[in-house]
Amino acid sequence: MTAGTRQIWIALAMLALLTGTGSAETYHLNAENNWKNVAEDPESEYLLAISKIKQQLLTGTNADVVSALETLKGDFPDMAGNEINSYIEAETLYANAKWYKAAIAYKKFIDAWPVSVLQPAAMERVYSIATAYLQGQKRQFIKVLKLSAFDTGVDLMHDVADRAGNGPLALRALTTLAESQEQKEKFLDAFFTWQQIADQWPTGETRQTATLRMAQALHASYDGTQYDSTVIERARSHFQDYNNQYPVDAARLEVSQTLNLITEQLAYKEYETGFYYERTGNPAAANKYYEKVIKEWPGSKAAQMAQARMTPDAASPIKMTNRRRVVNGTSRFLDNWFGLERLFNRNEQKAMEE
Repeated sequence: MTAGTRQIWIALAMLALLTGTGSAETYHLNAENNWKNVAEDPESEYLLAISKIKQQLLTGTNADVVSALETLKGDFPDMAGNEINSYIEAETLYANAKWYKAAIAYKKFIDAWPVSVLQPAAMERVYSIATAYLQGQKRQFIKVLKLSAFDTGVDLMHDVADRAGNGPLALRALTTLAESQEQKEKFLDAFFTWQQIADQWPTGETRQTATLRMAQALHASYDGTQYDSTVIERARSHFQDYNNQYPVDAARLEVSQTLNLITEQLAYKEYETGFYYERTGNPAAANKYYEKVIKEWPGSKAAQMAQARMTPDAASPIKMTNRRRVVNGTSRFLDNWFGLERLFNRNEQKAMEE
């Protein structure tokens, strides 16, 4: 028998002796590094009972958990003091569907006993309440009204993420929050949540997912040609980053097609500005925008449309009347008043100098 085999057999023999082969006895290593029967150690029995309650928190009903905690308090009066009382208070509120009060009670418990063995369970409870609020659960107000609690869910979820640090629960909380914000079409809020995830977990699959979702959230937040194009330009930048860093997945997800769409959207926004000026009877300003579209996005559909608008035989988008002439004069006055005409001419001159 080799020395290694002998050590294995000795370890197995010790294990058989300590566990009491054929019996239900359980041993643990105490602070003095001595093996002790759990049944003979009240503290160990208490911890074993707590571990069973933690399992009930995952699988049992709320009422069963509260009952088990009350029993624990009766069986171990010297150990189950304010810590257990505080948790029972929170758990009772949770069992009675008093979600917001329960969340406050769990947070107080976590603050008072940050190293409690029940602290992870309390964090999970707050996460579940926040998730319910984000998914549409209402908050009761004055026992009659039920109000939207989405913002409350946002605050609770941020609190869970902050307390959990860089742990799995923090990532789960922020991901749930970002996806809920997307479902509510709060795309800019979702972008900032995905950005937080990317900053907190800067490598691996988490970073990759967050980079893509940041771009998608920004793109979804673009409301059309009448709005500022900054968000869609930033979306293009994030899509390009994803395309450069993860080319295989980018090809599978057809990111290049999304980039082409964004190009068309940017070009069309400038075309619409030119068409606006043409409709208001200012062809000079319109042509400047059409020329910009043709120069900066030559392969776009908007460029083809702009080229068509600049042909001599292009149909006029307006019928000139005395009223229209007055409107045009007013428009030119307002453009000059707000500095738009001067700004455009200055940009054109700068472009020509370059």
